[in-house]
Amino acid sequence: MVFDSKFENGRVVTPDGVQTDVSIGVSDGTIAAVGEPAELGSADRVIDLDGQYLLPGVIDCHVHVREPGYEHKEDWSTATAAAAAGGVTTLIAMPNTDPMIDSPETIEQVFEIADGSAHVDFQSYAVLTSDNYDQVEPLAEAGVAGFKVFLGTTFGEIEPPDDGELYAAMQDAAAAKRRIGFHEENDEILKHFEAKFKAEGHNDPIAHSHSRPVVAEAEAVSRIMLLADHAECPVHMFHLSSGTGAELVVRGKEDGVNVTAETCPHYLWFTEEVMNEKGNVARVQPPIRNADERERLWETGIYGGGVDCIATDHAPHTDEEKNIGDPFDDTWKSISGFVGLESEVGAMATFASEGRISLEQWAYMHSTRPAQIWGLYPQKGSLQVGTDADFTIVDPDTEWVAKKEDLRSKSKTTPFNDEEFVGKPTMTVVRGAVTYEDGEIQVEEGFGEVVLAGDTTSNAKPRGGPGN
Repeated sequence: MVFDSKFENGRVVTPDGVQTDVSIGVSDGTIAAVGEPAELGSADRVIDLDGQYLLPGVIDCHVHVREPGYEHKEDWSTATAAAAAGGVTTLIAMPNTDPMIDSPETIEQVFEIADGSAHVDFQSYAVLTSDNYDQVEPLAEAGVAGFKVFLGTTFGEIEPPDDGELYAAMQDAAAAKRRIGFHEENDEILKHFEAKFKAEGHNDPIAHSHSRPVVAEAEAVSRIMLLADHAECPVHMFHLSSGTGAELVVRGKEDGVNVTAETCPHYLWFTEEVMNEKGNVARVQPPIRNADERERLWETGIYGGGVDCIATDHAPHTDEEKNIGDPFDDTWKSISGFVGLESEVGAMATFASEGRISLEQWAYMHSTRPAQIWGLYPQKGSLQVGTDADFTIVDPDTEWVAKKEDLRSKSKTTPFNDEEFVGKPTMTVVRGAVTYEDGEIQVEEGFGEVVLAGDTTSNAKPRGGPGN
């Protein structure tokens, strides 16, 4: 047969291994054949990867797109252009927009906006609050991948349901086969220490980090797992920042709780000293932790199974909101969050080049596992015949320096500015179409499509160890 395109001479990376003797044929947006080059037929376009890595398309399951309502920060066009340039083929959007994504009507609204603007494929979460905790079933039927509960103070000031409402929502989510994810920080602890630090005049950037101690994350992780265990509900810990939190997740898994967790490249790359080096540019919630917590996050999270997947918490804000004019000014005048879609693949490729994570585990944690967790697998996150031809192509030998002026996001604020990477995304392929190549977006707005979400109760065991 004649394929629409054929990818050859690459190093094909999957959770099961790295192969150099296979080619991939693509027809009608799906993978039509995977086999030895001599076995595959001809193609209208042959893409010679010249030894680069071909991973199943990277999925970022934690992205604040900001539209509707906060388009001055980001919108669906700019966020998905940034995703394409960063090697991300599918993203899942957070619901703290204006209006909040909290009803079938608002879900339909955001899907309609994305359908006309997105450069890559997409999904979304719905938020759960005291006002809609009893609407899990209709929200699931409306097509969301899962749910988000904001336990700790963050952008949008969204109040969580109380524990009784949350437990009831968990029971409904279990019945609907949907997972609930959490911003897992105890808000009472946060508010107490923020007030204390302000009263004592502690306003340097690291004061914000210290006002949100690890115990706030640990308490929330423990409480949610206890409720989830009794409700038999699958739950997810967004942006897990600490080794302490990862250790608790491991214990929950061992006790039979259907709990998954993600961490972000910035928690693996930096320590809290970045606050003294780059100031409020690196201000984020939960904060970047000390060196001991970071190493325990690597050991217990990445190698020990406490972390399932990688995501960014891409959170764009304006320079004024981040107070970039003076990043070491009063931290309480700055807002938390920064962009990450265009640095995540570079960061993970660098970890792989250093031997801190294997290529197989990288592919599993950055593509396969998020697809499983949020009900997108195997359409996304695999290289199986008949599934979407989504590929992230990475040149492992390119050394490069991240520069904020090169970002396609509306926001240019990131602590990864001027960081050195080894390994760069060079091509992004979504449903067989090259969406990014040679430094340019190759598709029009509206190319991206919503991905249908299925059962999100997968509880496959994460893989650990730098050699796995």
